[in-house]
Amino acid sequence: MAVSLATLVEEADRYLNAGKIQDYCPNGLQVEGRPQVGRIVTGVTASQALVDAAIEARADLLLVHHGYFWKGENPCITGMKQRRLKALLKHDISLLAYHLPLDVHPEVGNNVQLARQLHIEVEGLLDPANPRVVGLLGALAEPMRARAFAAWVGQVLGREPLLVDTDRLVQRIGWCTGGGQGYIDQAAAAGVDLYLTGEASEQTFHSARENGVAFIAAGHHATERYGVQALGDYLARRFAVEHLFIDCPNPV
Repeated sequence: MAVSLATLVEEADRYLNAGKIQDYCPNGLQVEGRPQVGRIVTGVTASQALVDAAIEARADLLLVHHGYFWKGENPCITGMKQRRLKALLKHDISLLAYHLPLDVHPEVGNNVQLARQLHIEVEGLLDPANPRVVGLLGALAEPMRARAFAAWVGQVLGREPLLVDTDRLVQRIGWCTGGGQGYIDQAAAAGVDLYLTGEASEQTFHSARENGVAFIAAGHHATERYGVQALGDYLARRFAVEHLFIDCPNPV
């Protein structure tokens, strides 16, 4: 079966409340392809490798978390950007991208989906007073040492994480997928035992040590693989179309 591109985009925008979330890039349809969608390919980032894989898979629509046209980037369609867009347009493939709307969604969001993968019970927002902080707070059913939890994270995500403070006993956790290392101070203020995100900055080590919080950087890409899959599954069920997730490995 197939659904009109306009209908699918309208539903995705509505479901994610995309129009009401301020972001660093346009959310929704970024490149318009053929008017009917029968096969969706999802992935984390609309890299050339993922675009090529979507072409090989005969996708009508490519749905990603990291799309194009970020604030502050050079707007000229040259080089890498030209090659990516040329490939999409040549093969009449639409590009649909959701950044922050896909991080914060309570059902298919990256943060909620990562919690489900790691068996963390969600309790609420990392910083309820500041909606710009998109991380969450939660807890493990049973406490474990930070070293053991890091091993579990590595097993689930298929990537050895960076760990600071290996011996701390962990039950209460704060997390934000992707590049959320800047929220470690909010996590410490919320009283967590451990803060987990995708990346680390030089100062993150000192914040963790001096605030008495264990810290895990599990990979930007690795922590953000699950939201886009869940959204793709939702749209596939909603419109009875095909959905294929393609993971283009990224060690960062």
